[in-house]
Amino acid sequence: MTERTQLAIAPRDRTLEAAKKELADFERRENEFRKKDREERAAELRLPLEVKVH
Repeated sequence: MTERTQLAIAPRDRTLEAAKKELADFERRENEFRKKDREERAAELRLPLEVKVH
């Protein structure tokens, strides 16, 4: 029974790793999209991208 359980874990681990990779890729794309969107909106409103607070 132990062999059967260990065999079932391997595909689950591969699936989990694939899901983690997909999530990391999605988060990277989302961050890039948000940055570009912020830059475009700032350009439209003629606002500085970074505001320095003293």
